[in-house]
Amino acid sequence: MHQPNIVLIVADNLGWGELGCYGGGALRGAPTPRIDALARQGLLLQNFNVESDCVPTRSALMTGRHPIRTGCLQSVPAGLPQGLARSEVTLAQVLSDSGYATAHYGKWHLGDIPGRYPSDRGFDTWYGIPRTTDESQFTSTPGFDPSVAELPHIMRGTRGAASEKVKVYDLESRRRIDEELVDLSLAFIQRNHAARKPFFLYLPMVHLHFPTLPHRDFAGRTGAGDFADSMVEMDHRVGQVVDEIDRLGLADDTLFIFCSDNGPEFRPPYRGTAGPWRGTYHTAMEGSLRVPFIARWPQKIAAGQVSNEIVHVTDLFTTLAALGGARIPDDRPIDGIDQRDFLLGRTARSTREGFLFYIKNDLRAVKWRDWKLHFFWEPEVNEGKGKLESPYLFNLTRDPKEESDVLAFNTWVLQPVLRMVQAFNDSCKTFPNTVPGARD
Repeated sequence: MHQPNIVLIVADNLGWGELGCYGGGALRGAPTPRIDALARQGLLLQNFNVESDCVPTRSALMTGRHPIRTGCLQSVPAGLPQGLARSEVTLAQVLSDSGYATAHYGKWHLGDIPGRYPSDRGFDTWYGIPRTTDESQFTSTPGFDPSVAELPHIMRGTRGAASEKVKVYDLESRRRIDEELVDLSLAFIQRNHAARKPFFLYLPMVHLHFPTLPHRDFAGRTGAGDFADSMVEMDHRVGQVVDEIDRLGLADDTLFIFCSDNGPEFRPPYRGTAGPWRGTYHTAMEGSLRVPFIARWPQKIAAGQVSNEIVHVTDLFTTLAALGGARIPDDRPIDGIDQRDFLLGRTARSTREGFLFYIKNDLRAVKWRDWKLHFFWEPEVNEGKGKLESPYLFNLTRDPKEESDVLAFNTWVLQPVLRMVQAFNDSCKTFPNTVPGARD
């Protein structure tokens, strides 16, 4: 197959219920016409699943491996060995080896020391933040001491050279960063179109992570506050990238994906929504696992498709690598499943029946077909019972808010679920997991 261009935009903490095409939009005080149009032009997934928060989701996307394997369980303070060990193979590396130009513009959060920046891990160029957005509050916080906590910076780098600090990441920089990321993305698309080179653009945006502050041009746009203004800005930014792909006549040659890394924000005043699902990120509820996913590829993906088939974020690694003609590592377990046939409409069914869901080192839940088995119970962040003496089982089709435990009447479900757990545990014994914080 001809190598398609790949544009992968990942919103930060965008809940399932925020966009118009997922039942939000104007209901949330923030119409999202550009993203809604994108959904009508391709495939919208109702059952796309991610990890518990920023670091594990991004590591799963980049490696096709569950975070428990890679040690990317959660973020740690600046300058310590966090993120992906250099022994991990990233999506950018395999696509680069297959002839792609690669760029990362946005939030990395997979390593902030030399050897672990994006330009060290397969990206030709990068610009953005090495860690996370809440650090933009540091310099405005009474008592902040830069002698004990590293001053956050926006950074940039190119392959083969040391990454460098560009400017302090403060609240004003936070307002402007998504505009900068999109401007860089458009220039990258233009360069590689002119050079007739296939490209992989990874654009992990900063919106809607707290503090959810819009660009000054969008402040007050909705009358519904900063969060809604930021949603409208995010929609506009996605539309800018779509427009450039279309203007250059690249739509038929470009797989365009928009998704989120986590469930919604839970901190007021930036409270998000997961629509019909219960919970937010940092939990094992459906509101944490299920996030928006839209894919457009004219002539390859039929327009107007909606599916409730299970797809997992690790599948992006395997599927995109396969579409790009890249070699998928065979010396380690890869949890991602090749979903090309499903994505391209050759089959109506996903090739995945379920997955295990960890938070840090704890197996919190397993999803299988219409069922979800919880080993821990935490329906809201920091409000849980801990490990359950007897697991809770929910049928997600009949009970989307996970309110009625039906294990006593459906103990047969334990058999396929526990076989999945045993097979995963066996693979971890054969290929030992990386310890979090392990040095290269």
